[in-house]
Amino acid sequence: MSFYNVALVLLGVAILGVAWLPSLLEKYPLSYPIFYILLGLGVFSLPIGLPSTDPFEYPKLTTHLSELCVIVALTGTGLKIDRPFSVRAWRTPLLLVLVLMVITIAGITWMGLALLGLALPSAVLLAAALAPTDPVLAGDVQVGDPGEGREDNVRFSLTGEAGLNDGLAFPFVWLAIALLPEATPVGERMLNWLWMDVLYRLAAGVLLGWLSGLLLAYLIFNLPKRFSVKASAYGFVALAVTLTSYGVTELLHGYGFLAVFVAAVTLRGRERKHEYHRQMHAFTDQMERLLIVIILILFGGAIAGGLLAPLTWAGVGVGLLLLLVLRPLGGMLTLMQSKRVTVAERAVISFFGIRGIGSVFYIAFALERANFPQARLLWAVLGFIILVSITLHGVLATPVMNWLDRRHGRKIAAELAEESKAEEEAADTKSNPGGAASPATE
Repeated sequence: MSFYNVALVLLGVAILGVAWLPSLLEKYPLSYPIFYILLGLGVFSLPIGLPSTDPFEYPKLTTHLSELCVIVALTGTGLKIDRPFSVRAWRTPLLLVLVLMVITIAGITWMGLALLGLALPSAVLLAAALAPTDPVLAGDVQVGDPGEGREDNVRFSLTGEAGLNDGLAFPFVWLAIALLPEATPVGERMLNWLWMDVLYRLAAGVLLGWLSGLLLAYLIFNLPKRFSVKASAYGFVALAVTLTSYGVTELLHGYGFLAVFVAAVTLRGRERKHEYHRQMHAFTDQMERLLIVIILILFGGAIAGGLLAPLTWAGVGVGLLLLLVLRPLGGMLTLMQSKRVTVAERAVISFFGIRGIGSVFYIAFALERANFPQARLLWAVLGFIILVSITLHGVLATPVMNWLDRRHGRKIAAELAEESKAEEEAADTKSNPGGAASPATE
C-alpha cells in the first residue's frame, strides 16, 4: 500500500478534524489532541507496511517539525495577550518562569538521578525538556482571541508562562550538553555556558525580538497608510513575523523561541485595537492546529511502534510525581505571596502545567547534537508524560475552567450588588441629609 496515499487520507481527516472537533468538543470534557493520538495509534498498528515514526530514528525531522510548531504557537500566544507588558502586570507569569521552572528542573533532575538511575547530563536534559508549560497544547486554558477579554488571572498567567518559558528553558538544555564528558575541562565548559548560553543568548533573544517587533509593527501599521493592502494578506504577515524573528535571532546565536514571543508581544502593543491583530492570530492559530495534528498522529504512530517499550515503573512514578505533586505543590508555594491571585486560582494555575510539543523539541534538539546515555529511556519517559498530560489536562480543562468562570461570575455579581447597594445608600443620604426616616422606611 502506498504510504503517500495513506498520508493524503490521514492529512485530509486531520484537516477536517481541525475544522470541526474544537467546536464539537467545546462543551465536553475532552480535547481534540486525544483523538489524533488514537488515530495515529490505530492506523500505524494496521499491518499495511507503514514506515516507522520513531523520533529516535529521525531526530532531524522531529527537531524541525516540532520547532516549526512551537514558533508558530509562540507567535499566536504573543498576539492574543491583551495586557501590556510590565513587571508588575506580568508578576505571576514571571514568578512561574523564574522560580517555579527552576524548582521543577531541580526536582526532575533529582528524580532522574535517584529514581531512574540516569546519568547527570541525561537527568538535566529530561528536566529541561519537561519543566516548561507547553504553548501548543495549552489552548483550552489560555486567553481568548485578541480583544476578546477572556483574560482572568488563570488564563493570563498560563498564557504568559507558556510564552516565556520555552525560551528560558533553553539554557538548561545547553547545560545538559555541557555536562557530557569532553576533553575540555568542566570548569571552562561551565564558564562558557554561563556567559554564552545564559547571558548572551537570553539577552540576544529579548533584544532582537523587541527590535523585530518594532520594525515589523512599523511595516504593518505605518506603510499601509501610504498604499492599500488587502486584509487577507495579514495572515502571511504573521508568518513573516514568526520566521523573520526566529531566523535572524538564531543566525546571531540568540534564543529564537524567546525572540518570537517578545516580537509578537511588542507587535501586539502597537495599535492595540487594530483589526489586523485578529487576522494575524487567526492565521497562526490555523497553522498551529494543522501542525499539531500532524505531530500527534505521528506521536500515536510512535507509540504503536514501541516508543514506550523501554518505560519502567520508576519512569511511570516520575511522570505521575511531576504532574500530580511537583508541579502543583511547587506552583502553590511559588504563588503563596501573590495577593491578587486567590487560592482557587493558584490551585488551577499550579495544576495545569501541560507538557507537549516543546518537550519533544528539546529532547530531539539535544540528541541530534550529542550522544546522551539512556536516550531510549528519555524518549519513553517523555512519551508517557505527554500522553498522560494530554489525557488528564484535556479531560479536566473544560470543566475546571467552566467552574472558574462561574466562580468569577458570582464574584462579579456580588461586587456589582454591593456597589448598587452603596449607591442607593449614598442617594438616600443625599436626599435626606437631616437623617429623618424616609416615607419608604416609615
